[in-house]
Amino acid sequence: MKEVIDMAQHWKEIIPVDRYAVAMDGLLHEYDRKILTLLYQPLIGPTCLSLYMTLWAEVEENRLWSTVNSHHSLMNFMGIGLKEIYEARQKLEGIGLLKVYVKNEEEGRSFIYELIPPLTPEQYFLDGMLNIYLFKKIGKKQYVRLKRFFSDQSLSSQTGYTDITRSFQDVYTSSHNSPNDYYEELQTSEDDTYIGRGTAKTIQVEVSGFDFELLEAGLSESLVPKKALTKKVREAISNLAFLYEIDAIQMKNIVIGSVNEDSEIPMDELRKSARDWYQFQHQDQLPSLVDRTQPLTHHTSKNEPQTQEEQLLHYLDTTSPRQLLKDISGGAEPSVGDIRIVEDVMFQQKLFPGVVNVLIQYVLLRTDMKLTKGYVEKIASHWARKKVQTSTEAMTLAKKEHKQYLDWAEGKKAPKKSTMKNKTVRTELLPDWFEDGQNDESSKSAKTAEQPDSELNLKKQEFQEMLKKLRAGEANDEWKK
Repeated sequence: MKEVIDMAQHWKEIIPVDRYAVAMDGLLHEYDRKILTLLYQPLIGPTCLSLYMTLWAEVEENRLWSTVNSHHSLMNFMGIGLKEIYEARQKLEGIGLLKVYVKNEEEGRSFIYELIPPLTPEQYFLDGMLNIYLFKKIGKKQYVRLKRFFSDQSLSSQTGYTDITRSFQDVYTSSHNSPNDYYEELQTSEDDTYIGRGTAKTIQVEVSGFDFELLEAGLSESLVPKKALTKKVREAISNLAFLYEIDAIQMKNIVIGSVNEDSEIPMDELRKSARDWYQFQHQDQLPSLVDRTQPLTHHTSKNEPQTQEEQLLHYLDTTSPRQLLKDISGGAEPSVGDIRIVEDVMFQQKLFPGVVNVLIQYVLLRTDMKLTKGYVEKIASHWARKKVQTSTEAMTLAKKEHKQYLDWAEGKKAPKKSTMKNKTVRTELLPDWFEDGQNDESSKSAKTAEQPDSELNLKKQEFQEMLKKLRAGEANDEWKK
């Protein structure tokens, strides 16, 4: 039943009979295939690459538009479902390889998928974001190999040569005959565009997402003149803040440390300072490119949350696991070890962020408010095999398998019936959502057992209170930062 509901929500965005046409922002060349395959595929995955290549193949050579097609045909071409196509499309949009336009008509929706050329190797390796994510993904050895693959000796490296190239006016002269009636032929129609190479644009995080007012308030005019914060510098600061999760207060010291003797902020120095700060904070690690929150297609509800349960689900779906850990600890940054556990679960078990949030919430209340690596991985592996994709599915499975998870937490196998007769059941505080629908005898008996120690009980009660506020929509700004 849940799968039917998810599909119904998904089809609100796109259905097989919706039509589309492919447009190209300039011609793509054979060299672009190597760039997409070797530089982009490690970050976006083979499904995204396949979608891009399929759309590209629909456009005839040396043309900019394809014929109109249906998404049902696209599903048949690629051999995958519409949901996978939609998710791959979103990733292409996010990484700057695709623009999407939609028009609603009486006979249905029609889309235009505009393919954007990939960055050149020079743009990519100097990007400051994508190259960092690529390095983290494939490692130093492969990164250096790719850098050599996409580079060669520059002309300036050849010494002893003199430039003797003649200029235009040295070779040609110009006559002055009037064009007569050629005026109209010399004009270009506004509806036409010349076929040529499009311009690739680097990824730019919205500048509005960073608190520049707070940053500037902490900067002394004598140390960092306001004129040094040019548009280009602001865009770089916004990208670096997103990449390394740096707030305005932390960014202040990074900016001050990047200013040169001419009171300017060189891009290379700013990026290096931000990278050094992050690696110092995270034991020489670099950030990974992961979905920050639950994908929209796997949200439990896309409508405005009304009930307390819907508000909690909305919080879990719209909050990253890192932010959840930060909220639980009252705004303190999560430890490197906890972040590594979460990243391993998301990469290796391929669980969505909303599902990971439920896992974090459940495990913290089961293990003295600590993320125990083995316990987290065991439950995560179980959920991955069960193909859990939404926060609601995760909650349902946690309720169903709670008894088994208790045994895992204590590091033992499921007890035999003969050993259960005189066994005292331990007290376990559980998330509020766990108690919904738990009216059987086993859940009742679990609540009548001995009390945990007072300090642990207090921690769990504080956590429970925070979750209750979130469910009631009363969480203060500190929790939502």
